[in-house]
Amino acid sequence: MSYKFLDHATDAIIEVTAKDLKEAFAVAADAEINLTLDQDKVEEKDQMEFSASGKDLRYLLYSWLEEIPFILITKGFAIKKIEFDIKEKDGYVINAIAYGEPLDVKKHNFKVEIKAPTFYDMEIRHEKGVYMRFLLDL
Repeated sequence: MSYKFLDHATDAIIEVTAKDLKEAFAVAADAEINLTLDQDKVEEKDQMEFSASGKDLRYLLYSWLEEIPFILITKGFAIKKIEFDIKEKDGYVINAIAYGEPLDVKKHNFKVEIKAPTFYDMEIRHEKGVYMRFLLDL
């Protein structure tokens, strides 16, 4: 499982490779968190429940990528790790618990604010493992 940032002048394009869908969503979350702050500087002092849903995997990924910056920026909660499950029934739903602490801009080395994920150039493939590519508007 891994992620990498692709070159882009103003936004962030992230490529994810993983063995399965759950791992791919976990890696996508870690990439988004580490784009925003230093995840290794966050302590697990508290938790916050959240969910994401979508009519298909692209909408689920969009919703997932939208929830994480909402928690980080709007709710001011720095995320160390996320535990979650993905359920498929009339679309997809992720129920998650984020573990972390209140956001401290200096302690967590806040880097950049993510405005929103986009559907532009979004790709999800299931072949030998899972491949995702998505663009985040910074």
